[in-house]
Amino acid sequence: MILAALSPTVRAGQNVTLSWNRSADPIVAGYNVYYGRASGTCTNELFAGTATNAIISGLIPGITYYFAATAYSSSDLESQLSGRALYTVPILPGIQISITPTRQFILTENGPVGHTYDIQATQDFITWTVIGTVMVGTNGSLSFIDTNAASFSKRFYRTRG
Repeated sequence: MILAALSPTVRAGQNVTLSWNRSADPIVAGYNVYYGRASGTCTNELFAGTATNAIISGLIPGITYYFAATAYSSSDLESQLSGRALYTVPILPGIQISITPTRQFILTENGPVGHTYDIQATQDFITWTVIGTVMVGTNGSLSFIDTNAASFSKRFYRTRG
């Protein structure tokens, strides 16, 4: 039994759709999909039946998943795993702002580990100034303290990167 390589397609949210070519082998009765967080370690199994695609949901943002599939016969013979496909679930960015008693603003944002962002500020939404550059840590978030926030009557923030 031969199974073509998997192809991941990103869908909205923490889902991924996997698809593969139907096996030409006449003894193939269906397919199974295996996935996990480490290459070569499939901790989850999904029975796909005769479908040539599967939606995997409930994936955790920032985590890389490895996927493989098998074909099986009506007598429960299962092929070797297909070639592996991998997918890293994106972390959706969004700035969270908190303020200290001394009017320093603390900006927190999630992002891909190791990614660098410029922190920009404006008072008029026309002229933006880079007030700092921060790299996302191994926990998937960054933190920036605007120590000059108290000097402005109003200030707006965004990240670029």
